[in-house]
Amino acid sequence: PSSLFISNQDKDVSGASVFAGMEGTRPLLVEIQGLVAPSQQATPRRAVVGWDSSRLAMILAVLDARCGLSLAGNEVYLNVAGGLRVHEPAADLAVAAALVSSISDIPVPEKSIIFGEIGLSGEIRAVGQTDARLKEAAKLGFEAAIIPLGSKIKDPAIKIIEVEHLSEIVSLFTRTDE
Repeated sequence: PSSLFISNQDKDVSGASVFAGMEGTRPLLVEIQGLVAPSQQATPRRAVVGWDSSRLAMILAVLDARCGLSLAGNEVYLNVAGGLRVHEPAADLAVAAALVSSISDIPVPEKSIIFGEIGLSGEIRAVGQTDARLKEAAKLGFEAAIIPLGSKIKDPAIKIIEVEHLSEIVSLFTRTDE
């Protein structure tokens, strides 16, 4: 089923990340699409399809307050591909990566999955069933995973990139040539 919810994995497209989620006990990979665009309106639009708009507001606040990335003057669009509705807080990190990727126009590393919960101080919290998520990603040809530091992993079949704070995700998508 995961292959139904992911696309464009061989293309360098900014504003998209692949979330390794769980639907009950089954791992499911789904593409998270984010678009950040300048706005001329006094109150920029926030449009969310397939995810909780309150969690989006929280992530935007954490990006602003803890990472210095102000999106207040921008419209923000977020979409979970394939019409799926994601309820897991573990999608926080994939959402943040898609948004930061969109605003910086730097793609998420190719063939990578992302998952982790974001706390209000910007810390990245471990989530359950890490091994099942990684195993599903490896089965579908993914080569790397960006996950919370300290996640309990028995035998990773793909490269692991551990992050402790949301600012590390912002750093991954910051141009150094400017």
